[in-house]
Amino acid sequence: MSKEVYGIVAKVFSISESDVNDSSSPENIESWDSFNGLILVDELESHYNIKFTISEITNVKNVADIKKHLKNHNVELNE
Repeated sequence: MSKEVYGIVAKVFSISESDVNDSSSPENIESWDSFNGLILVDELESHYNIKFTISEITNVKNVADIKKHLKNHNVELNE
């Protein structure tokens, strides 16, 4: 569910869930740096019990990309 993804993003970056949307990215979330990006990957992998590839991780530019990769791992997001 998108709300779950937004909640994880908000928690990792210490921002309000209402500030997260599909276009949220390092460009508009100040705390989204490389270190916190890796923490986000770990949180998502743990939560959804999946493993992202290196290319998936490096190709993420925003939350929409994260959702696309989750769907590729058969995660139901129920838009």
